Amino acid sequence: MRFLIDRCAGRRLAEWLRDQGHDTVESRERGPDPGDRTLLDWAMREQRVLVTIDTDFGELLYLQQAPHAGLVRLPDAPAHQRIDLMAQVLDRYSAELEAGAVVTVRGGRIRISRPAP
Repeated sequence: MRFLIDRCAGRRLAEWLRDQGHDTVESRERGPDPGDRTLLDWAMREQRVLVTIDTDFGELLYLQQAPHAGLVRLPDAPAHQRIDLMAQVLDRYSAELEAGAVVTVRGGRIRISRPAP
């Protein structure tokens, strides 16, 4: 799977995804923070699932209906838990992510928002 890791999600998570064989790019590799809309545009253009802890993407996706190639949101997830949470998401919901779903992990619960058919 292809991922774009928001700088707030962390380098360790990106390295772990690469170690698992995923094509992973970190936004920090591209310079200063370009803003949420640009990150979402990059991910869509490159068909990458965007991984972030930022909660602002909900507004872009649901209110502004910005196109995307899938999103994993890990708000409130401490850095030391992100890899375990991402492993659970990939184990259970890879097919949904590949189909462009939005996966939100919060408080031990995983919520899936599937794209409209």
